[in-house]
Amino acid sequence: MTDKKPELSDAMKKKLEPRKFTKNPILGTKFTIAVSSAKGGVGKSTFATNLALALKQIGCKVGLLDADIYGPSIPKMFDINEKPKSDGQTLTPITKYDIQCMSIGFLADQQTPMIWRGPMVTSAIKTFTQKVGWKDLDFIIVDMPPGTGDTQLTFSQEIKIDGAIIVSTPQEVALLDVKRGIKMFDKLGVKILGLVDNMSYFTGDDGKKYKIFGEGGVKRTAKEFEKEFLGEIPINPEVGKCGDEGKPIVEANPEHEISKIYLDFAKKIKSTYL
Repeated sequence: MTDKKPELSDAMKKKLEPRKFTKNPILGTKFTIAVSSAKGGVGKSTFATNLALALKQIGCKVGLLDADIYGPSIPKMFDINEKPKSDGQTLTPITKYDIQCMSIGFLADQQTPMIWRGPMVTSAIKTFTQKVGWKDLDFIIVDMPPGTGDTQLTFSQEIKIDGAIIVSTPQEVALLDVKRGIKMFDKLGVKILGLVDNMSYFTGDDGKKYKIFGEGGVKRTAKEFEKEFLGEIPINPEVGKCGDEGKPIVEANPEHEISKIYLDFAKKIKSTYL
């Protein structure tokens, strides 16, 4: 018997080494901005669509990529019912409101569930980032799915994300997931542009602000993790109504108070990158 421990072969050592990823930009775009929440139901898709439209309003060329494979929202929120054209190699994004759009929802019936395992989701994301003919975009806004799963990892490890905006509502149950999302982006080297407090309050007919989901949670989280707090977006029934009708509020009513908040976000992003 010998006390000498067996050594790993060079081939085995190589297999056990952490995988190194090369982050590639999305062709045809200058800057990729991810809109994430890590929590469902906080208005992330509403934020992504209106931010894209606000950037367009201030003169940017914008694309919108719906990366939520299991729950795509862009077809409904932009009222798009057609399928993208393809030359067999590349998909052509569908243009609506002067925004170049792509979503898995364009390729499947909206009521058909995507019963896919992780590798299929990863493959779809790679198709949308590498085989779509995005043209001369200043920004592509990526509507990320909730959670910290395959889609987020694929984007964070393999796609060059120039910045991520994290959207949340103020209550603690949402912020638990937001904190996980912040740690994920930090760990994977994705710059977080800041946090947005969505549905932060409701203004009643009496003029009072009602903080129905709590108060200050997003701002405290931003401070805790040393991230910028970008601001608040109040609840307004008009926002949901416009989204359901397929014409988000920034496009339907650019002078609305909510639209002006999105325009302020857009101006800040444009001044940061362009």
